[in-house]
Amino acid sequence: MGSFVTAIMLTCMLTASAHGEERDDGEELDVYGAPTLSTEDRLGDRRYVAIGERAYVAGMQDGSFPAMGFHTRGEMGGVWAPPIKLLDGLWFSVGDAWLPPAKRFTSGYGYAAMHFPEREGLSVVRTDFVPDGSRALLVGLTLSDASGEGREVPLRLDARSDLMSSYPWGETTPSQLDYNLPDKASVENGRLVFRERGTPEVENASEHDWAAVVGSELVPTDSETGEEGFRGPVEDPVVCPPSPDETPERCDETEYGRGAGGSLDYTVTVPADGETTVWFAVAGSDQGLEEANAELEAALSDPEGALAAKVSERLALKEQTILDLPADRQLERSIEWSKQNLADAVQYVEDLEVRETNAGESFPAPEGTLPSARFLGAGWPDYQWLFGTDGEYTVFASVAAGQVEPIKDHLRALREVSLIDNGDSGKVVHEVVYDGSVFFGSNADEGNTDETAKFPSAVAVVWRWTGDRAWLEENYAFSKSNLKYIFRELDEDGDGWPEGLGNVEREGMGEEKLDNTVYTIRGLYDLADMAGALGDTETEAWATERADTMLERFDEAWWMEGVPQHADSLKGDEPVQQRHWIGATPHEVEYRRDGELVVGLTTEERANDALDLRATECYGDEFGMYHTGRPGCDEAVDAPAEEQAYTLNTAIASVADGNYGRLEEQKKWTRANARLQLPDPGNASGEPDEMPGAMPEIAPSPLSGRTIDRPLNERPMVHQAWGAYGTLWPVVHQHLGVRPDLGRGALEVVPQVPPGSPGLSVENLILGDGTLAVSTSASGGVYTTTATPHLSLVSLTLGHTLPDEESVASVTLNGASVPYTVRELPRGQEVIVEADPTAGEQTLVVAREGATVPDTGGRSPLGSTLAALGLALALAGGVVALVRRSKRTSR
Repeated sequence: MGSFVTAIMLTCMLTASAHGEERDDGEELDVYGAPTLSTEDRLGDRRYVAIGERAYVAGMQDGSFPAMGFHTRGEMGGVWAPPIKLLDGLWFSVGDAWLPPAKRFTSGYGYAAMHFPEREGLSVVRTDFVPDGSRALLVGLTLSDASGEGREVPLRLDARSDLMSSYPWGETTPSQLDYNLPDKASVENGRLVFRERGTPEVENASEHDWAAVVGSELVPTDSETGEEGFRGPVEDPVVCPPSPDETPERCDETEYGRGAGGSLDYTVTVPADGETTVWFAVAGSDQGLEEANAELEAALSDPEGALAAKVSERLALKEQTILDLPADRQLERSIEWSKQNLADAVQYVEDLEVRETNAGESFPAPEGTLPSARFLGAGWPDYQWLFGTDGEYTVFASVAAGQVEPIKDHLRALREVSLIDNGDSGKVVHEVVYDGSVFFGSNADEGNTDETAKFPSAVAVVWRWTGDRAWLEENYAFSKSNLKYIFRELDEDGDGWPEGLGNVEREGMGEEKLDNTVYTIRGLYDLADMAGALGDTETEAWATERADTMLERFDEAWWMEGVPQHADSLKGDEPVQQRHWIGATPHEVEYRRDGELVVGLTTEERANDALDLRATECYGDEFGMYHTGRPGCDEAVDAPAEEQAYTLNTAIASVADGNYGRLEEQKKWTRANARLQLPDPGNASGEPDEMPGAMPEIAPSPLSGRTIDRPLNERPMVHQAWGAYGTLWPVVHQHLGVRPDLGRGALEVVPQVPPGSPGLSVENLILGDGTLAVSTSASGGVYTTTATPHLSLVSLTLGHTLPDEESVASVTLNGASVPYTVRELPRGQEVIVEADPTAGEQTLVVAREGATVPDTGGRSPLGSTLAALGLALALAGGVVALVRRSKRTSR
């Protein structure tokens, strides 16, 4: 039992709704100064997750553990220590009665808390968290007595095991009906012990010894085990069959389960007008009981210290990429929570036996073993493992958040599994489960062309943001093999357009998909850029020539003038348009050619026409861009609509608008993703659809309705990593204009302030071997950029983006007039100057014709003064000079 002082601190932290410090934005701070978000709405219908690198729990926010998930139907919740599941759930009785459904749920930095109704003067708060590096879930019960008398309180824990591997799944060959063995329960040294030992009667299955241990820092007064029961208040559990067609709305167990149960009884002293905290741990191992016991002992050695350490580590991440967005606090808060989501997603597993399952049709012997893998899990509770396409999108948010090492490890893991499974072919695997099973993406199956094309670009993004030459050299050969594979294996008709599956696979599509083409062109340019840096002139020339050829033919082959959109796919030479979200990808990408930044693959006019159409009600709503739009707003042929907004679709739309300077239109998409994490009066309930602070996979949509209204076995992910691409990247890369090319020691900072904003800023943006601070404002025709780099640079370019119709009257750097260049991009005209990379804080002021420039002494204050500066500049605003945009010029 924790000390009295520690218990008070813990309870204060976990009851932030009552005792925390409330901020102006509605968030409350726990005792560590970390923000929390709470909800009281429909907790029994809302899922939650508490995740660590080596274990996690998934349940309901009222404290219950019904069956959930679809990969192994109904078995994806509970407590996991990957690659195995440990428990279906755990339940608590306090004072001779099971805890009632929680009345309030709180998301914290690295933990989750549930607040239960007070009964007979006794209140209970439960917190769940997983110390990083530990294969144990810690659960703290804080009991408070308001009666003034103090008491001895009976306390009981029920636990229901279901030791099960993360693969096979419910409907694969073999399935968990074939693979899962019965658990055995016992009590040893005051702990519940669950074991599954043996060899499944499945070809190529190995003998295993899996163990889960449940216990407390207290010594139990009694215990019991059995094959049935032990589900807390659930007396008559509903057991669901494997078939989804026969699944009831809600189940407690499925026929896949072969678990056991047990209980532990304790007596706890709660002091008068005080409180005490009891800690429980659920630990496990796929390497036997000894290791499971060691994990449990380590977890229970200092739970309070472990929680404090975890929150402290998360606060340190909060202090990276510190944004001040005075015109959009909701977006600012969304990004703060997305930084936590990215940290939550980091996973670590050992001894991955890489085997090719052919989309679940076979279970061969392993092709090899990867000793360990660290990566960002895609989403919980059904997509927690390693994906190609998810990580290749999430890389953009990761570097913008300064969380570089996990995404590096993700790409390494993806490369290493691909090499084991696919040899030197160059093909990137799609989906790799915790145990190493490759579900899709092997040489023998179709795989997804897009994630092979995207891998070189992901490597290039990390290289540019870190300047890490060793990273480039480590991944260059594999990146080159990716593009070589595409043109060697995936262009049978020789027309230059890659074939195969992409992000979308729907009936009626042609063999050549738009997103595959788009990402292949970008991948070629990125490969050429990396080849040039390494002196591989042959590959540089090959990749550039092939990309140039594709780009020259791109609009002719893919653009559909009357729609107006690029085709989703090609059937031979025939363009097919079905309104899928991938229609935004030609406008979402950027690349470098001969050192110059290039945005999009088409003309400004066509991009704007296409993006205007994407903004109509046929293609999306306030919650995001639909997977597949509906007829009524274009001249495309009728096709089945899928009015369901994935957060990735919305992110693609957001980045595309930002590339073309459509920052007013972009707000629709950034707000759509941000509102899913935060309390918002625009939501049907004013609440996030499930877990406060977590970016989900799919927004409330006309097709699927609200997630919390759907059966638990049919829901999308409550926590998904990729959506942050649509919020973090636009703000850091597009609004603040941070464009590192640190592999060459170069950095550009060329902001574009969103309409209606006085300005914005970032501090402690992690770049290379140091940090960067940027503040920017735009008002009254005066555009100010202040940058303070604390990193090694060879060159520094500062600038600001002006609307096309404005002409430049003056440009000063640190108060002195300087030569400048006007660079034309689809976002507008960028006025840029070369600055001293070693001079520390530097301020650029660009004024249009007719504007009045205030005397700032050549320096612009950072962050907190942006709003005041914007107001002053607005009062001094001049008239707009309408001019035709000229070619790139130097002045």
